[in-house]
Amino acid sequence: MTAIKQGPAEPSPAARAAADAGSASRQVLTFVLGEETYGVDILRVQEIRGWSVVTKIPHSPPHVLGVLNLRGSIVPIVDLRMRFNLERAEYTAVTVIIVLSVVSGAGRRDFGVVVDGVSDVVDVSESNVRPPPELGARAATAYIRGLVPVAERMVVLLDIDRLIGGDLEGLGEAGEAA
Repeated sequence: MTAIKQGPAEPSPAARAAADAGSASRQVLTFVLGEETYGVDILRVQEIRGWSVVTKIPHSPPHVLGVLNLRGSIVPIVDLRMRFNLERAEYTAVTVIIVLSVVSGAGRRDFGVVVDGVSDVVDVSESNVRPPPELGARAATAYIRGLVPVAERMVVLLDIDRLIGGDLEGLGEAGEAA
């Protein structure tokens, strides 16, 4: 008589949900600043447009270049090179503005970020995302959601709400104090 082997038991719904969460993936728009590659959640990207001159706003922080009128909406434009204290670069034909939806304590608002160039859209598995390294200063990694290897490079995933949303809250407080 031959024994019938039973397959593994069906995983519980909770076990399936945990496995799905570990293998969940999201699409990330990658872009470059100098030699480094950064990424933001594609669901936050409203539009990608070529560089255009902005209207300067007096007394703005140095990394806030000014504003653009995008279809009737006034959108602040931030130079990420300046925000990250990187060497300044000329704006060229490949310089782009990525318009992102940012959430802060003040609500949702569109912001434009100036980057050297857009790379591509990649699928990132959450299980491959590594936490930012401990560098001693919290501010150094406060805006980094994680790091993920993609092809031959390491992509720094940005927490755009903390990076830009924190500026919004700081600007609001400064405006109220004045």
